[in-house]
Amino acid sequence: MASDKIPAIDDAAFQAAISSDIPCLVDFWAPWCGPCKAIGPVIEDLAEEFKGKVTILKMNVDDNPVTPGKFGIRAIPTLILFKSGEVVDQITGAVGKKQLVDLINKAL
Repeated sequence: MASDKIPAIDDAAFQAAISSDIPCLVDFWAPWCGPCKAIGPVIEDLAEEFKGKVTILKMNVDDNPVTPGKFGIRAIPTLILFKSGEVVDQITGAVGKKQLVDLINKAL
């Protein structure tokens, strides 16, 4: 679920959003996904912690099937870190905050 801290993105806006020099972390999720809900508060904390350094976005895979298909996403939550339109790294599953911080630091 998108929130005040983390905007939602759709297939149409995706390429423009990840093409920035500012790293972009995209959370691929769905409303019915328990682990997606569990990791949500951690993602919101990261949005605050890395504000101005990293863009964090959420993509609902049910509403936007094209982009997840392009990246071969078969399980959610999947978080993919992009920089200048290229994949830096990705994590699948509800992981801890430290793993996500380490992921983000790869692009800073």
